[in-house]
Amino acid sequence: MGCRQMVNSSGRTGSMRARPRGLAGIALAAGLVCACWWGPADKASAQVPRIQGQGTAASGMGNAFAAQADDASALHYNPAGLTQLHGVQVMAGALISGGGTTFTGPTGATAKGDRNGSAAWPPPGHTYITANLKDLGVTALGDLSAGVGVTVPFGSLNRWPTDGPFRTTTTFNTLPLLDIKPTLAYKLTDQVSIGLGADLYTFSGLVGEGHIERQSLWPGGLGVPAGSRTELFGRDTAAGFNASLLYTPFRNAAGKPLANIGIVYRSQATLHLDGALLANGAKVSDARATYVLPQIITGAIALWPVRTDEREWKLEVDVDHVGWKSVRNLDIHLSNGATIPQPLNWRNTYAVMVGTEYKWLAIEALPAWEVALRAGYTNQQNQMSDLTFDPGIPSADVHIVGGGIGLVCQEQGSFLGLIPCRDLGIGFLKPKAIGLDLSFQTSFYEDRTVLGNRNPTINGTYRTTLHTGGVSIKVSY
Repeated sequence: MGCRQMVNSSGRTGSMRARPRGLAGIALAAGLVCACWWGPADKASAQVPRIQGQGTAASGMGNAFAAQADDASALHYNPAGLTQLHGVQVMAGALISGGGTTFTGPTGATAKGDRNGSAAWPPPGHTYITANLKDLGVTALGDLSAGVGVTVPFGSLNRWPTDGPFRTTTTFNTLPLLDIKPTLAYKLTDQVSIGLGADLYTFSGLVGEGHIERQSLWPGGLGVPAGSRTELFGRDTAAGFNASLLYTPFRNAAGKPLANIGIVYRSQATLHLDGALLANGAKVSDARATYVLPQIITGAIALWPVRTDEREWKLEVDVDHVGWKSVRNLDIHLSNGATIPQPLNWRNTYAVMVGTEYKWLAIEALPAWEVALRAGYTNQQNQMSDLTFDPGIPSADVHIVGGGIGLVCQEQGSFLGLIPCRDLGIGFLKPKAIGLDLSFQTSFYEDRTVLGNRNPTINGTYRTTLHTGGVSIKVSY
């Protein structure tokens, strides 16, 4: 039967991957779970259990940002880019994500999945704090930069009707997994910087239920009456690492990059989820499962055809390789001795991201302001076969288009012509610049017709469209 069938009436507490696809599904679905105090992490491409969008400026460029990496979200996209930042940088943001999936079965049965409402709540978010130690007077360590961030790199929030055709597979799933990222970056030469950081994956009660969770109506078995509302949940903490490089072969007369090459490696990590199976709110059994977070390799190149004191124009292409092949199964082991086999056998995938940014640095009508327009496109492959497809995960090849705008007020500028931007700080903290980024993305999933699934009720056609609007606030000190 499978995790899919194990989801509880209580509707909360997540299961330890109570069903391979289940938990995975929760991981994948829309990519909306929170990060830090904001809530979930962010992502415009929620097609796999990976949330790519971890910064609004980057999201506006289709997440093609690993070679540019020139704001605090470099801590996620390419930590080596932290050496390009000055002083102390703070960034916090969130995404509002909506849309859904429509299912049509072979017999004409239909169902509509959503984000547990018109939009996921809490919204995905990200927070970063970075510091250039030399700018702070710490010169003994050379060109060293440090930072810490909180994101939700793998997550989802997805709901299907309790009277739907595959209600014994899933009715609700969520994965509010946090990634705490302490990071260091060092500038080796004027051309080469490197970064090294930890990825501490954990759950917190400050974010959702503080565990992975999957709900469904029980099909029967294990002494649980058919039709019972079941819930599987679990939690764990695991560690991984990331290593990165930023190479700048060409600069202009002012020392700004005209070309950057970025390489980022994110290691695999393994969560040993401990939780329980509940039925109608009562505990049936303890449960355990293992979920492998894949390694990710990113290569990126950015070019600035125009980069002067008045304006800048950037073009970038990034390619991700995601090692989903490491996700072989999500077998559920119950304390009563029973095991629910959940073979997955996912396949490795690629994502291609293309983005551009045009920035005005000197606007006569807006002294000491910068304005940027952004656009981008992302293409992602699906990682699941028809045999192991999970309706909790809108997994299909997806095309993501979007754009955004960025506004930065330097300390000499003024807000609405009334308030000096340097006075927009808190107390004695007077910012050197304050920025606002806005983005919007639409994810167009290719129609996917599933045939030959292990659970025949899942066979049918899935049509998914998701929309994401993002906002980030950036402050430089």
